[in-house]
Amino acid sequence: MIKIRLQKTSDAERFFEILSNPNFTYFNVQPESVEDERKWLAENPKRIKNNTEWNYTILNDDEIIGAIGVKINSHRNYIGEIGYFLDEKFWGKGIVTEAVKLVEDTCFKELKLTRLEIVMQPANKGSEKVSIKNKYLKEGLLKKALKHKDGSMKDCFLYAKVL
Repeated sequence: MIKIRLQKTSDAERFFEILSNPNFTYFNVQPESVEDERKWLAENPKRIKNNTEWNYTILNDDEIIGAIGVKINSHRNYIGEIGYFLDEKFWGKGIVTEAVKLVEDTCFKELKLTRLEIVMQPANKGSEKVSIKNKYLKEGLLKKALKHKDGSMKDCFLYAKVL
C-alpha cells in the first residue's frame, strides 16, 4: 500500500541511495553526500512555514521508496509544481501515479492551490504517463526551460491541472 508522509532528516541515507542511481537521467538533484541530503531535509520545516515547498516521502508497506513534493510559485502562490523521484526497482508500477493523487488532494484541499503543474523532458515517457493518467492536460513545450545537471538547457513539456 502506497502512503506519503512529511519528510524526516532520517530519510537522508535512503534518499541518497536512490538519488545516486546513474539511471536517473531526468532528475536533476544529486546530493554530494548523505550529510548534504540531511542538511537539505533539515530545512523542510522552514519551507513549510514559508509555504514555499511541501515535501513528502513515498512509502510502500512502510519502506521508503521515493519522494514527492510541491513547490509553490513565489509570485503566484496559488500555483504549485509537482516533482518526484522513485527507486528504480519500483518504476512502471503505478506508484508515482498514486503518489501524485495523494499529494494533489493535499494541494487542492489543504493548501488551497488552484493550479498544479508537472514539467518533464519530452523523452521522459514515464512522467508523461503519470501526468496523463492523473488527467493533467498538456499545455505546451517550454523551450530551454530546465537546466540539466550537466549544465545544458533542456526543453520541457508542461502538463497542468486546474481546480
